[in-house]
Amino acid sequence: MRILLWHVHGSWTTAFVQGPHTYVVPVTPDRGPDGLGRARTWDWPDSVVEVPPERLRDEDIDVVVLQRPHELALVDRWLGRRPPLVYLEHNAPHGSSPGVPDTRHPAADIPGVTLVHVTHFNRLMWDAGPTPSTVIEHGIVDPGPLWTGELERAAVAVNEPLRRGRTTGTDLLPHFAEAAPLDVFGMGTEGLAGHLGIPADRCRSHELTQAELHSAMARRRVYVHPVRWTSLGLSLLEAMHLGMPVVALATTEVTEAVPPGAGVVSNRIDELTRAVRDFVADPLHARMVGEGARAAALARYGLSRFLDDWERLLKEVAR
Repeated sequence: MRILLWHVHGSWTTAFVQGPHTYVVPVTPDRGPDGLGRARTWDWPDSVVEVPPERLRDEDIDVVVLQRPHELALVDRWLGRRPPLVYLEHNAPHGSSPGVPDTRHPAADIPGVTLVHVTHFNRLMWDAGPTPSTVIEHGIVDPGPLWTGELERAAVAVNEPLRRGRTTGTDLLPHFAEAAPLDVFGMGTEGLAGHLGIPADRCRSHELTQAELHSAMARRRVYVHPVRWTSLGLSLLEAMHLGMPVVALATTEVTEAVPPGAGVVSNRIDELTRAVRDFVADPLHARMVGEGARAAALARYGLSRFLDDWERLLKEVAR
């Protein structure tokens, strides 16, 4: 099959393109949001091919995977036709009137589309009307059990924490920084400690490539996931694959992703900070819980299950 999709979410796409198909990604001269082309910081196979928008009409496309509302207009303009459509929703509904439980999904009004959510929580929260909807949970390209925990620090991975604020739990970082020194990995993290009033040695910012990120995270004793409202952070699942013990808010899909024995999940900040202190103080305990986290992540979010689920859906949609 030849599948058209936009390079929107690098980590998710890295797993998706490990399948047996040809993946066509639009590329524009400026490599803007609608034409990023191939990833530069992730390892993508040769089956991912870049095609400029003006050449897409000549491409045989079997299925289109939409990820943003405006992409349907790009399909109409760039292809001049509508192949079978899948709309992949990465996110939980967010905030504005009429409120989360009543938020209508943009795919609800697209004829013939199949809506795919990445978590059951998302499917529950979006109003998709009569649109056929399903869930294909995340899959991770296994980075391997890299955890050493040699540094008595906690890792946090979040992009643009200052802009996203309470959504990503940025306001909670001072509490965690009292429990253990933090290393915050992600784009837009520079100046975070000063903005939050945390001493510089208790909150360091790092912007690394994906390959560098995994090995750097794995040297930290524990992974902290302070996010209040997100679909399900892939960084959390990656940390579990690395063999890191995790401490996370009990929000959205986290309670499904982190079973007992894989970490500490709670909405009580005192319990979470106590867990961080315990993991930092006891590396053997951290190792045992991290092994449980890795086993749980491999069982539920392994790459082969993810690709098998997508293969079944793509064949059904294309047929």
